[in-house]
Amino acid sequence: MSRWNWIGVSVPRLDGLQKVTGEFLFLEDRGRPKGLLYGRLITSPVANGIVHGFRTEKAKGIGDLVRIFTPMDDPMRTPYNSSVYLDDQQDLRDERIFTDRPLFLGDPVGAVLAETPEGALRAAQAVEVLVQELPPVLTPLKEGVPSPLPKKPRFIEGRIACGEDPPPMEGTVEIAVTVRTPKVHHGAMENHICLSYMDGPVLTVESPCQMPFTVRHALSKALGLPMSRIRVIKAPMGGSFGGKQEVFLETRCALMTLLTGRPVLLKTSRRESIISTRSRAAVEGTVRMRALPDGTLLSRSVEVLCDSGAYATGGHRITMAMGKKTFRLYRIPRQEFVGRTYFTNTVPSGACRGYGSPQIHAITEIALDLLARKLHMDPAELRLKNLVHPFDLDPTGAPPLGNARVRDCLEEGLRAFRWEERKRHILGSRGDGRFKTGIGLACCTHGNGYYGSPFADVMGMTISLCEDGSVLVNGAFEELGNGTMTAMTQIVADAMDLPLERVFVAEADTHLTPFDVGCVASRVTHVCGACALEAALKLRSRIARAFLALNGIGQDRADQVVFQDGVVSMDGLSMSYGSLASRSTKELGDILWENVIFKPQGNPASYAVHFAQVEVDTLTGLVRVTDYLACHDVGRAINPMMVKGQIYGGVQMGIGLALMEEIRYDKRGVPLNGSFSRYHMPNGPEMPDIKVMLVERGEEGGPFGAKSVGEIATVPVAPAICNAVNMAVGTKMTELPFTPERIVGALRSRGDGD
Repeated sequence: MSRWNWIGVSVPRLDGLQKVTGEFLFLEDRGRPKGLLYGRLITSPVANGIVHGFRTEKAKGIGDLVRIFTPMDDPMRTPYNSSVYLDDQQDLRDERIFTDRPLFLGDPVGAVLAETPEGALRAAQAVEVLVQELPPVLTPLKEGVPSPLPKKPRFIEGRIACGEDPPPMEGTVEIAVTVRTPKVHHGAMENHICLSYMDGPVLTVESPCQMPFTVRHALSKALGLPMSRIRVIKAPMGGSFGGKQEVFLETRCALMTLLTGRPVLLKTSRRESIISTRSRAAVEGTVRMRALPDGTLLSRSVEVLCDSGAYATGGHRITMAMGKKTFRLYRIPRQEFVGRTYFTNTVPSGACRGYGSPQIHAITEIALDLLARKLHMDPAELRLKNLVHPFDLDPTGAPPLGNARVRDCLEEGLRAFRWEERKRHILGSRGDGRFKTGIGLACCTHGNGYYGSPFADVMGMTISLCEDGSVLVNGAFEELGNGTMTAMTQIVADAMDLPLERVFVAEADTHLTPFDVGCVASRVTHVCGACALEAALKLRSRIARAFLALNGIGQDRADQVVFQDGVVSMDGLSMSYGSLASRSTKELGDILWENVIFKPQGNPASYAVHFAQVEVDTLTGLVRVTDYLACHDVGRAINPMMVKGQIYGGVQMGIGLALMEEIRYDKRGVPLNGSFSRYHMPNGPEMPDIKVMLVERGEEGGPFGAKSVGEIATVPVAPAICNAVNMAVGTKMTELPFTPERIVGALRSRGDGD
């Protein structure tokens, strides 16, 4: 039994009933402001080109049309970066509101406004873009070839290294493996949408975004307005997975409001979301490893080519985030990471659940399995021999790993999955049949915020005791559909000893909530949750002091005050929270509230080990995941049911990366699968039975010992499945996704598919 009231309790999501009954209102569902206009984007029909003008006659014949916008309507013509939130960040500023130099098919070159949604769509389709088409660059360029993309370097390079090369040893085993991962669409149910309007002199933007203060920064830079005259309100969100982390519609929607003075609702179609917004970066990584015959790893170098797409966005941040992860999973004396971020005429890359972790772990964990095969070792034994231990230091000088329990995840998972038993059965029953079974595993790590990186990690929050005894928390939180607001409510309610319904946690509003970086970097539970806990404990302390003052008791006895179910008591005296708040205001002249600025003092690692069993049809190349176990080091589960829900969803996304999802282009840079009829994602029938084991050993700095799970849930899935497929059919495939065509091709190339 937990010693806490709400921590470790599987509370249903506070918004769950409204959502399943359809009562919950997303931005698309809400009432329309008076005078609202509807916008649609005009996008480039070519992957690389120069816009010379627009034919608008047909569009102007549409009665609902109000205005057409082109690059000439950009008031500042100042490039900005959609991922920058503070001026000192050095990322390349290369985006414009509307561009006359489109760099990918789907690049916004203009927009239309109309009185009705139907009129806006018809007008956008009727505008003809007069563009000179140029040859596109679709893959990273070869050495020595200058970048044809304007004002872009050929690539941006970063390097991280530690340790010295061990002396030569006789009998060492070496391996070099190249793994490729694809561009992937986020697949959130809600497409991008934004509402803007003027509230007196204040430009107000409502957006289901992950970083409202980044939106405010981009609006200020792109439109030339002071931030104090820009208000960004976090709207209810129908999913993101990182796709709504960067600024996309907001600058365009706001410009149209500024130039017309009218409220504007701007949204994308599914095709536009796939081809125009952001994607998971495609990556090619080469791993070189040296090991002793007993499996002791001696050195590892990883060279990564990351496709940032057409714009810088946060592309190189993703590349270097990959690099940082490579040093926090295994004890390897000498390690080196070289990351090069390239530009191509494809949809820009951005955050996508894991921020580079799924790609780098697919690269390194598939390579590690192939090394195990070369060493004639069990892949689990190889990992166990080299995994980090609790409280190891990061060899690069980054923050320590904390209570790293990846070994517990592996050891407990091996027993629960019956790894040895299954392996013996598979190896002992191999035959010439059409269907082959294989098992695979993968380990992974992820972070808990920005601490120790070049980026700020700070959160402001206010918490108030209302006159009726309820508690209001104002912080720049963003509910992404994952239960953030429920978890934060549990943390505060537990600290304040209140029922959940007596605590309200507000989402971000840049005019009302203090600054926060945003819902990024797996920082919400560990950092924002710790901020909420600190704020609640400070308010609790203030309440205790007020209670003592009102009863004429010395302040040195504050630690003896008892809090229970909204009542404060001591020495036979008691007072409800509501009465205390009212009397404190009247008799003490004191409002019971606290303002907290929280800065984390560490960035421990979260860990996970996933196990997969697959069945491969060697005739068709189709793969079915038949069983799955996910073991996660979460520190402490604030809400075990929601933690497991995150893992279930993460496994589904990982199956897509492993087996089917990929944004593909033809030689002209035209997307070949810009709709869900052609872009295939795993659905319910493809899902295996997923078992979850939570390793809860606590983590210093997190609220009640909690650390992140939302992003890491999808990180090891693809390599675990790919390793299982390679085991099943004896292949060494390294290009994801493992589609039926690739599997059949690999079998035929080794003579097994004839």
